[in-house]
Amino acid sequence: MTIGFPQRIHIIGSVGSGKTTLARELSKTYQIPFYELDNVAWIRKYSGDIRRTDEEKKEHLQSILQTNIWIIEGIHQEEWVVESFQQADCIIFLNTPYPIRVFRIMKRFMKQKIGIEKAHYQPTFSIFFKMFRWNKRFEQKGKPKFFKQQSDLLNKILVVQHKKDLDHFLQQF
Repeated sequence: MTIGFPQRIHIIGSVGSGKTTLARELSKTYQIPFYELDNVAWIRKYSGDIRRTDEEKKEHLQSILQTNIWIIEGIHQEEWVVESFQQADCIIFLNTPYPIRVFRIMKRFMKQKIGIEKAHYQPTFSIFFKMFRWNKRFEQKGKPKFFKQQSDLLNKILVVQHKKDLDHFLQQF
């Protein structure tokens, strides 16, 4: 029996794990709109980003969740995101190996600096170095915290370390 493709997907992983790339691919293939949590957390303005309050983030996220068909990608492990994990049909946890993420952070920064890749933020050296810290912190603290906090959702978490893991999952549909 073939089951339908999940209609509510939350993709989580560290910086450079491939969250946005996967969200875009799934969105295009299955015609499901995708949303970046960074754009829920921040109001994007040409003059500079403005951080939304927790209440504003919750309201914005709620408007997405009410559509009943979505792909959300983002690393945010804060209280305002919990409902998206609970409502998701599937949580894809990208457990991309650490050295690959480090390489991707460097590659992304170079592409953004020379204008080949667009960013929602100004690609400064400060942000570049923060990405390495975020990546390390996610590996040491964020990943264990996620699995501890979401232990009741383990039945809908797909851990993807390599592309073949994801391909095996997608072959079901």
